[in-house]
Amino acid sequence: MTIHKEGRTLLFVLLLVLVGIIGLADYFFHPHNDVVRNIIIGGAVIFYLIILQFFRNPIFTVSKNDKLVLAPADGKVVVIEEAEETEYLKSKRKQISIFMSPVNVHVNRMPVGGIISYFKYHPGKYLVAWHPKSSTENERTTVVAKMKNGTEVLFRQIAGALARRIKCYVKEGATLEQGAEFGFIKFGSRVDIFLPLDATVKVSIDQVTRGGRTVIAELK
Repeated sequence: MTIHKEGRTLLFVLLLVLVGIIGLADYFFHPHNDVVRNIIIGGAVIFYLIILQFFRNPIFTVSKNDKLVLAPADGKVVVIEEAEETEYLKSKRKQISIFMSPVNVHVNRMPVGGIISYFKYHPGKYLVAWHPKSSTENERTTVVAKMKNGTEVLFRQIAGALARRIKCYVKEGATLEQGAEFGFIKFGSRVDIFLPLDATVKVSIDQVTRGGRTVIAELK
């Protein structure tokens, strides 16, 4: 487990601020009011640990397989349905959506390996991630990976009410391996993935997923 690069500066600055607050609490309340002092110190430590867990980045070995689609994020499956993808694929696909809560790992990983054939950032609103219009009206990025066999898989990072910082590290024409990190959404949100209609879904609604580890579908 490491700390993701997106959180290192924030965590360092926050640590300095909280150390200062603890120092002031120790100066003003010790030994006159140790109860208040201990509450302030305890609250500062708990707050730092909460923020720290937002930026954890687990280390593991990805089991690559061209036939399998891996979860792009840690979270919970909230949508499995056939849907029209209107931005790039312009056709009906199987959609799987994973909701990332604030306690999940926020790293996003490539569900399949391939060449990035399309990338676009869309500014937008910050509706709650489970809102029906969040996938078309919220701030989001759309990424398409073209696999070796020509199959294109589209996945989309969607900001939520708290997640107002989407990071996507891909560029069109780049080649990324399955399970490689492609982005980060601060403080949780949602990732949609659009698969061919003949793909076999391997997850169910409310199932917990682990990015880069959970198999969510199998391709023909």
